[in-house]
Amino acid sequence: MSIMKKWSKENVVDTLPVRKSDAHKGTYGTALIAAGSRFMPGAAVLSAIACMRSGVGKLEMGTEESVIPYVIQHLPETTFVPGFYERLNDLPFNHYTVLAAGPGREENDETEKVVQTFLSTDLPVVLDAGALRERTYQKRKSPVILTPHPGEFIRISSFDKEKVEQDRQAAAAEFAAQTGVTVVLKGKETITAFPDGETYMNTTGNSSLSKGGTGDTLTGMITGMLCCHDDWKHAILNAVYLHGACADHWIKTRSPHTMLASELSELLPEVWKKYEQK
Repeated sequence: MSIMKKWSKENVVDTLPVRKSDAHKGTYGTALIAAGSRFMPGAAVLSAIACMRSGVGKLEMGTEESVIPYVIQHLPETTFVPGFYERLNDLPFNHYTVLAAGPGREENDETEKVVQTFLSTDLPVVLDAGALRERTYQKRKSPVILTPHPGEFIRISSFDKEKVEQDRQAAAAEFAAQTGVTVVLKGKETITAFPDGETYMNTTGNSSLSKGGTGDTLTGMITGMLCCHDDWKHAILNAVYLHGACADHWIKTRSPHTMLASELSELLPEVWKKYEQK
């Protein structure tokens, strides 16, 4: 049985990475995010900005051609994989550090092909939104991180709604142990359950996060932090914590009704700085 722990401010201060003085973009790796679609291009924008704000050296996006102008308009630092869906099987995955998929994607065969291709690598994989579905996961060297909200979790786990609502920690921990994946079960006091039985409750965040796009931002933050942390567990827990801390910073002077998901990434540089040791 897993024991619930709390990821605190002190934990964050102790585990946030120090930016090396002699670092270059290669030091912090390259992330590949498969996100966005014709009718949901904003999800690609949100996840891309959040990733670049979260420590990665370089970001490549795998997306539909119609989405590219939206991302470039907001984040000119992004690069793109030409013909991503056509070239999927031929991509040089040894070039990447972390893979993520799902924001702004529908749950369909094309998305599932991306997921299965990503899972066939030895790289950490983050799955959200359209990349979440009920499936089995083979044992692999690097972690798989799922970031469902409660409704998505019920769908992919086949757990009863009542079971999940009564004890989110137990449900997340059971699913993580059964499948061998890490579950970031979003909601009030987000639960992060690792497959080895470690389970953490987040101590930041508020109702301003109950708005479309905040999950896409979290996916980007986790992806970016996996690139700059040495310990992958710390990367996930710190991303979840700082995501909530940005929302907490917002409501110090503004109504929780008014925050936009894009404003989390705008707040992150100031909020992150408060937790740096040096």
